[in-house]
Amino acid sequence: MAAEPTAELRAHGERLHPGPGIRWVPDALPALPRLGAGGERFDLVLLTAVWMHLDAAERPAGMAVLARLLAPGGRLALTLRHGPVPAGRRMFDVPPEETVAQAAAHGLRLVHRTERADLHGRADVRWTGLVLEHPAD
Repeated sequence: MAAEPTAELRAHGERLHPGPGIRWVPDALPALPRLGAGGERFDLVLLTAVWMHLDAAERPAGMAVLARLLAPGGRLALTLRHGPVPAGRRMFDVPPEETVAQAAAHGLRLVHRTERADLHGRADVRWTGLVLEHPAD
């Protein structure tokens, strides 16, 4: 299952990844009402360049929802962008330690952390990757 709130990006994702293997749904953090309504739990939740679009008030609620969506032993992998915010964009520099602490408050533990330069060559942008795990029951 793939959640994307923006219709244009969702349509692009559907074109790139057609077929019965992925069901695309219009949904968004922090609440993810469509994903949460089904009662499904997932082995992997992937947030690529997403978390930094939530403000400080939205991130705790978003983490609670993500933790509930993870199956026992499931993992949440996410990237955090650091650097200047482009003009006209809603984006926040989120400290990795804040994200790890919010995850820990919901029983998730950090299992992997990476730091890397920007893949688009922007010298003033860098990325942190986090993998958080829901304990197996």
